[in-house]
Amino acid sequence: MTPLPESIARSWQMAALSRELKSQPLARTVADTSLVLFRDEAGGAVALIDRCPHRNYPLSEGRLVDGTVQCPYHGWRFGADGACVDVPGCTLDGDERQRLAARPVEAREIHGAVLVRLQPGGPELPDLGPWGAADHDHFWWSQGVWRGRALDALENVLDPFHTNFIHDGIIRRSNRRIPVRLSVETGEDWIESIIEQPRPDMGWMSRMLEPPRDRSRTRLYSPTLVQARWEGPRGLTLCVTVFFTPVTPTTLAPFACFTTPKGRGPGWLKERAIRFFLEKVVAQDRHALARQLDNIERFGAPRFLQGPGDLLGARVAQLYQGQKIEPAREGPFDFEL
Repeated sequence: MTPLPESIARSWQMAALSRELKSQPLARTVADTSLVLFRDEAGGAVALIDRCPHRNYPLSEGRLVDGTVQCPYHGWRFGADGACVDVPGCTLDGDERQRLAARPVEAREIHGAVLVRLQPGGPELPDLGPWGAADHDHFWWSQGVWRGRALDALENVLDPFHTNFIHDGIIRRSNRRIPVRLSVETGEDWIESIIEQPRPDMGWMSRMLEPPRDRSRTRLYSPTLVQARWEGPRGLTLCVTVFFTPVTPTTLAPFACFTTPKGRGPGWLKERAIRFFLEKVVAQDRHALARQLDNIERFGAPRFLQGPGDLLGARVAQLYQGQKIEPAREGPFDFEL
């Protein structure tokens, strides 16, 4: 399987929810790199390579001591900057603290998300609008590790045509389509699909859960961050911000933050309703990505043809690889969904 592109290591990838950093070290894998996550004495999020430099023992199997992580093999302790702060039974001088250090990884925490960047100097997060805004309700849905390629997951979420079949009857219907107008806008490091429609989708979830909607916008920010917004006559009705974190070349971990305007019912009730209605949809997409990967591996490589509805073309893959694309505006085009 093709290795992950360098763009993944140079960009911010979500490793965990803030609430997952508790009293024990947390093991995570991001872009084929094993990490240990914990909090320092000030409560800040810390990420180190999950390897004690002494005898290669996993630090994540140790314990936290005064904001440091202690290796369970010989008790060496490491601080937020990776420096070795203690070797039980021995005295450390200043030079040894760095010579014996674990490798730190850049980490930051924002809006309930713990992000890591394996290689410094990459792009910063884009402006994600309502994500984390105080005048909206928010909840996170961490969906575990999926079998599938992160690139295919990005194409899946940007592709409206699969919803008539994979999610037949839930989001849309395969035998009862409605006319829509589909446009594409691009910047150097993003691409957005825009759907305008005069009537709601025909699936039972769409008809029962959604308020009036006349436009949806789904934007991919290079390389793996997607934000989808649904808009009605009164403005935003729902925003979903998803970090599609590659774990290995054949697995990924989606982290989704759901954002809704305040005043449309209590936040806890909206969360329960969204989870109830979307649980089946998430399971269907998860199954589809796994089966797609099974066939890619069976036939030795992905062999994709572009059809008349594939307006994004190769540009999703280019952004995933960290390449720049030409800013443009295309459409609207008439389709039926």
